[in-house]
Amino acid sequence: MNRLWGVLASLSVTMDPSCGRSFMQVLCEKYSPENFPYRRGPGAAVHVPPGPQVSPMKDRLNLPSILVLNSCGINCAGDESEIAAFCSHVSELDLSHNKLDNWEEVSKIVSSVPQLQFLNLSSNPLHLSVLGRSCARTFARIRNLVLNNCKASWETVHTLLMELPELEELFLCLNDYNTVLCSPVCYHSLKLLHITDNNLQDWSETRKLGTMFPCLDTLVLANNNLSKIEDSEESLARLFPNLRSISLHKAGLNSWRDIEKLNALPKLEEVRLLGIPLVEPYNTEERRKLVIARLPSVSKLNGSVVTDGEREDSERFFLRYYMNLPKEDVPLRYQELVTKYGNLEPLVEVDLRPQNKANVDIHFEEKVEKMSIRLDQTVAEFKKQLKNLVQLSTNNMRLYYLDLEAPFGPEEMKLSTRFLHSYNVHDGDKIYVEPKIK
Repeated sequence: MNRLWGVLASLSVTMDPSCGRSFMQVLCEKYSPENFPYRRGPGAAVHVPPGPQVSPMKDRLNLPSILVLNSCGINCAGDESEIAAFCSHVSELDLSHNKLDNWEEVSKIVSSVPQLQFLNLSSNPLHLSVLGRSCARTFARIRNLVLNNCKASWETVHTLLMELPELEELFLCLNDYNTVLCSPVCYHSLKLLHITDNNLQDWSETRKLGTMFPCLDTLVLANNNLSKIEDSEESLARLFPNLRSISLHKAGLNSWRDIEKLNALPKLEEVRLLGIPLVEPYNTEERRKLVIARLPSVSKLNGSVVTDGEREDSERFFLRYYMNLPKEDVPLRYQELVTKYGNLEPLVEVDLRPQNKANVDIHFEEKVEKMSIRLDQTVAEFKKQLKNLVQLSTNNMRLYYLDLEAPFGPEEMKLSTRFLHSYNVHDGDKIYVEPKIK
């Protein structure tokens, strides 16, 4: 085994220095016996059985099916025959944050990994080269493609899409897109599109995504400062007939009408709407309830499931929130909910906070003094308040509380740290002050 890796390590010696660090060189370094020892048991590395692409070096170690080679300085492929021999079973490959600036080098890697389905090329300077159709064909088996922060042009994206008939998930975040270049071809395989942290403020650009990807299930548009949803309900339903989930996190939406238009999406179940200007004036409870009440088909909001009980509470809250507004200012949803629940009565506000003060009679010696006392103070603090009145030190003072409505006699107020409100003191009650008997 060590001889095997010794041979593989020699690749870095014979390599053309102008090529820099190759995929194969980094692979050997990372998965050498010192860093990736042979193990037994579930999930352990196994020996590769003979196959059509078997390496001339026998008894070799099989790499994991998921390879993570991010931030390794890779800028070229290396020996393609060795990549094919060692990576014939690899299904997922993370090459993010490397120095790949030539699609031809990426193509050499991808074409040598026949089982590859997931490929992450994020933060590689691939915008420095042009992707040709013949090169793009090597990506044909990819189902999940991540091109975040590659600054890939829409022309490059379309070249890839033309050659990836099975692509299901595409990530195009942080690519500085201001517009969307529409394609005359529809890509029916794509189900999920992440296109966050760009600058797609105009809905006329966003709607093109529905035209290009008619089977889209999930659309993540977070951090694009989208200002408005301009299509009618009928048009939205045609553009996104299969959309189940949409994220508009930190969009620039400032009209409830834009939120209500989402009801036109026939399969919509999940929405993310955090950080939009529209809901900023409301507190957390109001935001959630007012949104839930407007979106009757949504079963998950901002990542949290909407239960039947929460929906009913939200819809009743919505009715009471708008019940006193002029008729012309009431949302359309209001009448729908009146039909469902009827005209609700305003909720009675009940103050459940303990009483703050009470007017009591202070009895000491043969005297009675009326006093307004704070109930949020402790017995010890109350004694200090009484000290000058009764001319007793706090250490020489015993207090008894008489609740006029209680069937029992006076209760001694023994605990110095107990708050007066815990005795349930009311106006008209009596407090007796006695000196301690020595």
